[in-house]
Amino acid sequence: MKITLSIFSFVVVVVFTASCYYDKEDLLYGNGNNGPCVDSAGLVSYAQKVKPMLQQYCYSCHTGSFPSGNQVMGTYATDKTMAQNGLLYGTISHSPGFSAMPQGMPKMSNCQVATIKKWIDSGMQNN
Repeated sequence: MKITLSIFSFVVVVVFTASCYYDKEDLLYGNGNNGPCVDSAGLVSYAQKVKPMLQQYCYSCHTGSFPSGNQVMGTYATDKTMAQNGLLYGTISHSPGFSAMPQGMPKMSNCQVATIKKWIDSGMQNN
């Protein structure tokens, strides 16, 4: 009886300990770019950080002759315009009053949204 109770107690402790394990993936592994989320010391590069994310999430629908929602993207000038008028950040952060983007795809990670926000807040340089 004591052995059964001891085994039962051990199993309960192991199950409850394992079930309480929780990690935040972005904090542990970054945003999938093998680096920190946002470099706090420097500016965010449009060419190296922002444009690849926009290509992945936005350009397939917002380029060409008939862009979705009549919102054209795909060049620095058009991307900057979207950023300046608040539409870019509003849509990717799923802010109230904006259409949540990208439609039909998972939301950008918090890290990716923060990177684009840092680029916007830093003056949207073409670097």
